Amino acid sequence: MSIEQIKATTAKALKVNQDHVELDHRLMGGMSNFTYVIKVNEDKYTFRIPGKNAERFVDRDVEKDHIPLSEQLGLNNETVYLDVQSGEKIARFIEGVPLSTLNPLDYLDQAAALLHTIHDSAIQSPHAYQPFVRLEKYESYLNEYHHTHHERYIKAKATLLSNRSFLASFGTVFTHGDSQLSNFIVNEDTLKLTDWEFSGMNDAFYDLACFGNNDFSHAESLLPVYIKKEPTLEDWNRLYLWRLFQTLQWHNVALYKHFIGLSEDLKIDFYKVSNLYLDKAESLIGKLK
Repeated sequence: MSIEQIKATTAKALKVNQDHVELDHRLMGGMSNFTYVIKVNEDKYTFRIPGKNAERFVDRDVEKDHIPLSEQLGLNNETVYLDVQSGEKIARFIEGVPLSTLNPLDYLDQAAALLHTIHDSAIQSPHAYQPFVRLEKYESYLNEYHHTHHERYIKAKATLLSNRSFLASFGTVFTHGDSQLSNFIVNEDTLKLTDWEFSGMNDAFYDLACFGNNDFSHAESLLPVYIKKEPTLEDWNRLYLWRLFQTLQWHNVALYKHFIGLSEDLKIDFYKVSNLYLDKAESLIGKLK
């Protein structure tokens, strides 16, 4: 999408003259979307352009349904435009810095409180995240390329599936679904959480596991702060298993991106990324008690 197309879409969506729209800079981070900061007169917005075939992983109708639900919590930026066909989204810009650029251990209390605001809310959605259904769907995309999963993946998935009833015993709440550090924005003395594309009804511990996307020790540090006590073996296993699920989920996504040519297009070795997720999966299995 060209700069002129971004300006034209913004002008039409916000009902302003295109001359009043200015492209400021691109936000870095994330492997799925391209996000730009734009200025409209004196106001700043973010303009999201989904990556190639992103619609296979995100249901934009679900995202649309969840926008008013998430915004009532006061934790994220206001969405002012969403095209469910293209996935293009315009939202008000939040001044601040991503938590991924800071020491997350300094913000554990705030992160735990923010996640409790989501999980303890009365919000109910008809849209469940359905992790295991989703995993099978992502695997089916690889079948289109006649991919056979490595023995490492098969063993890790077997461990996960053997604990499926354990994970199902905890019930579901409204969750963010992608609460990794780059989506937390430190805004003066407050913490905000953006990018609710993967939100839905799920186990609360799923969001805790996401917090350790870059470094799993961050999730391990967050757990006792979130539950406000020393974790039991059950608590640790619940956290490890959801992170195990996430490593397998993103392994499939990374492989798919490689197969559709994004390794070359984006100069990111997604095949290598997919194997790194298997390394993480095996490490997590070693932590199970």
